Amino acid sequence: MSKIASLCLVWWVGAVWLAGCSKPQASEELAPAVNRNPPEARSGSPFKVALLTPGPVSDAGWNASAYEGLQNIQRELGAEIAHQETKSPADIAEGFRDFASQGYNLVFGHGFEYQEPAAKASKDFPETIFITTSGNTVKENVSPMVFKLEEATYLMGMMAALMSKTGKAGLVGGMKIPSIESTFNAFAAGAKAVRPDFQAKVAYTGDFKDVVKAKEQTNALIEQGCDFIIHNANEGVTGVFDAVKAHPGVYAFGTNKNQNDLGPDFVLASGIIDIPKAFVTVARRVHGGEFKPGSQILNMKDGIISLVYNPRLEGKIPAEVKRKIDKAKADMLSGKLQVKSSFL
Repeated sequence: MSKIASLCLVWWVGAVWLAGCSKPQASEELAPAVNRNPPEARSGSPFKVALLTPGPVSDAGWNASAYEGLQNIQRELGAEIAHQETKSPADIAEGFRDFASQGYNLVFGHGFEYQEPAAKASKDFPETIFITTSGNTVKENVSPMVFKLEEATYLMGMMAALMSKTGKAGLVGGMKIPSIESTFNAFAAGAKAVRPDFQAKVAYTGDFKDVVKAKEQTNALIEQGCDFIIHNANEGVTGVFDAVKAHPGVYAFGTNKNQNDLGPDFVLASGIIDIPKAFVTVARRVHGGEFKPGSQILNMKDGIISLVYNPRLEGKIPAEVKRKIDKAKADMLSGKLQVKSSFL
């Protein structure tokens, strides 16, 4: 398995969330800071950060953003970085243990599926901090960062329902895991909030890398009458957008990273996670010996989640639709509108 120089993320940009696998609690109630000296003071060696991703960092989305965060950590903190793409559960377990055994101070596992292997590795490597970018598993040196992308997908669901001519939208996912299901549930909730009879049809490819199947699933949804498509398929986005491009009048949404330029004539907006910002913030905490175990939700209020219209297509969005989207966003920021994460 190859390792590419790259950088990583970790933790604490703040609001309310959950400690351990139980109920959310305020950050003040999280476990006290672990007494750790800064890595350089402890070992005399450079700060070392590694990243494990479920797919290639060329996906223009989820993995690409994590890799960008890793690079920013190298640039801003002078860290020594490394990256590995994991292709199986065995790869994940081995990757965590390999980096920890090499003295890496911080290792990011980029996704919900990394939390159990991180917890197992943490027992044998107490000096390494393991951060997963989803989940709810917390140990003394293991914590999740949860990106509330549901807030953005809720708004895109509203937009689709308010603009759709057919009353149907298609949702294309890679692997069926709780974090992806949750973003799709939020999209459907947003759509039904403004159009109760709206239909959100979901299809999974079973693999984040299967571009061909992603295209097939998208074509099938369009044939069923879906005139809006949202994905959470990592590199499968290429297949999704290829299918949408071949059907004039059908619009798509980007996710995780700004993907408006990938389909300037049909991607209406993108729900964005500022993963690089979150990674650097957490890495600074670890680098400074200020890491605190606990779960953290990062959302629009924190400046981590955003909805960005495609400037080339923004004129096609009716003023009344924008007004309703803006009102819902303001309610999210004020706390009046709470969008649920179904796996928490």
